[in-house]
This record gives sequence, structure tokens and C-alpha cells, in this order.
Amino acid sequence: MIIETNSARETFVLGEKIGKSALPGQIYTLSGDLGVGKTVFTQGVAKGIGITEPVSSPTFTIVQEYEEGRMPFYHFDVYRIGDIEEMEEIGYDDYFFGEGICLIEWAELIREILPKNRIAVTIEKEPEKGFDYRRITIEGLDGAEHILGKGE
Repeated sequence: MIIETNSARETFVLGEKIGKSALPGQIYTLSGDLGVGKTVFTQGVAKGIGITEPVSSPTFTIVQEYEEGRMPFYHFDVYRIGDIEEMEEIGYDDYFFGEGICLIEWAELIREILPKNRIAVTIEKEPEKGFDYRRITIEGLDGAEHILGKGE
């Protein structure tokens, strides 16, 4: 499914809709260049889960845990990861197979340890369509049209 947004607010709201329908155990991979809106999307997901504290990219800590919502939310940023052993050291499988949801930025860097059953979100800019335009591709989210209010 491809969704087009034309503002940071629309990208946030899309994330919020996904967060409201998120289920324990889901893993979302989030891909896109620097500055495309991955953090804005993630903030929307967090709000949809019920998290009210500020959410920022955990670039220097690999994972940020949020426990206040209707389920735990684990936000990974693996951009600076050196090798898979670092993921093993933080106990990634406890997060991946736990009771919350995981959102992983730069997931392509840890592809070999990702479960096959995951939801891939790719955010892309197209400058010719405007500064705030984003094309967001979501793969692996069953019933996405219904969840996101498309095709009702």
C-alpha cells in the first residue's frame, strides 16, 4: 500500500493511526534517507499507542523503551551499530518477541536477524512534488486499507 502525505502533520497522523491499531509482537521496520520524517512518523505511532512523553531518535543508545502506553513500545535506531553482536548484547530477541511493538530505523543494517513476519515502512521524498511531499509504502500490514481509513 502506498500513502502520500503533504505535511509533517499528515505523516504524524498516519503513524498515529498505525499506533492505534498496533498489536503486541508486531515489528515495524522503518527505512528512508535522513530527514524524510522517520522520527515524525514514529512520534505518531507512539501517540497512537498512548505514549505522552517526548519521543526522539535513540541514535546513541540503539533502543529507547516507552512503557506508559497500552503496551510497551521499543524504538530502535541501528544506524550506528557496528555488527550484529551489539544487538545480541542488548538482548534484541527479548524486544522482538516480547509483549510490545518494535519500530526499527535503518533495519536494513540488521536484516539477517529480522523475523520474516514484519511490517516494512519506507518513506521517500519526491522534491518535484513539493518540499513536504512524502510517499510512504507499507508492506506486510494485513488490513491496512481498513486500518488507515482507505477504501471504506
